[in-house]
Amino acid sequence: MRNKASAVLLGAALALAASGAAYAQDKTVKIGVLTDNSGLYADLGGPGSTVAAQMAIEDSGMAAKGWKLDLISADHQNKPDIGTSIARQWIDVEKVDVLMDVLNSGVALAVNNVVKEKNNLMINSGAATSDLTNAQCSPNTVHWTYDTYMLAHSTGQALVKAGGDTWYFLTADYAFGAALERDTTAVVLANGGKVVGTVKHPLNTADFSSFLLQAQASKAKIIGMANAGGDTTNTIKQAAEFGIVSGGQKLAGLLLFISDVHSLGLPVAQGLNLSATFYWDANDQTREFSKRFSERMKTKSKPTMVQAGVYAGLLHYFKALEALGGNPHDGAKVADKMKEIPTDDTLFGKGMIQPNGRAIHPAYLFEVKKPSESKYPWDYYKLIGTTPAEQAFRPLAESTCPLLKK
Repeated sequence: MRNKASAVLLGAALALAASGAAYAQDKTVKIGVLTDNSGLYADLGGPGSTVAAQMAIEDSGMAAKGWKLDLISADHQNKPDIGTSIARQWIDVEKVDVLMDVLNSGVALAVNNVVKEKNNLMINSGAATSDLTNAQCSPNTVHWTYDTYMLAHSTGQALVKAGGDTWYFLTADYAFGAALERDTTAVVLANGGKVVGTVKHPLNTADFSSFLLQAQASKAKIIGMANAGGDTTNTIKQAAEFGIVSGGQKLAGLLLFISDVHSLGLPVAQGLNLSATFYWDANDQTREFSKRFSERMKTKSKPTMVQAGVYAGLLHYFKALEALGGNPHDGAKVADKMKEIPTDDTLFGKGMIQPNGRAIHPAYLFEVKKPSESKYPWDYYKLIGTTPAEQAFRPLAESTCPLLKK
């Protein structure tokens, strides 16, 4: 019996050793950028997110260390069913190891369930909903860049404290809009303000006239735009036609990107406040990255914070794989290693990934420059204030993430 037990233990040890050796030698990685390549968010992520991922692959130096890195991309068309279908195909058939970007909160929440079920990994830099690391957190998801909690506590709080104590919301009618309105409403009320009304609009709508007339009639000091991309730029353009700002009300761009400001132009966008965790013109390192990025883009555009998040998140993922000594093809294991290693990159600086998957880094409040203040192309922002990383995102003590329960 003693000899038989020894043989069993020896066999198990040999099997584990063989498994460990195979794992350590596996240096193949497949990356999938799941984004909006053709819709209202294409300028925020889209082809630029794939370019950012390719730049991360090249800058990582992984190929010179014997790693084989493959990159594919697809358009989810802002539809959760299409997004989940692509995710399943990628994981089951294409053997994709990590899903990047995943713009659109509705798509992201749906894909969040798929990667957890399949023990894959999503590094989300595109979706805004704070639910990804709160009520619907997962051991298989890391949320980079920004979220609705940060936006509300930066832009929303600053506007209330500046006297904007009555709000009316124009809200995109899906998960992102609902989360941004919810988180901003909480900040408005906590700071003594009042929400006098709200109206929901369809995603990617062209005519905002009826919604803007309701907001104008409310007499609210602040019209909070709980939307993004083409919806935000259309809201701002049509608000100008109605004379809303000249009539004394202020538009709050709760989620505004550099691509939106470029589309609007400074004569229309000047004076708008916005929050971001990345700005291309922040320092020499962000300018160097942005110059290389622009040279690869047909539009010669500067990177948005979503695209910057793809680059930084993927570089941190590679650090985790190197620390593991190979690719375990185990999403939760890699996510755990990513959380162990402090984040430190040229675009977002030093930070960390919390146990709920939330990557934290400083957040910046900007104001869009007047045309006379802009000195060169894409010189659009002036810094108003900075919120430290540990204050910019939801405190763990306030989180309802199940991963935090012991």
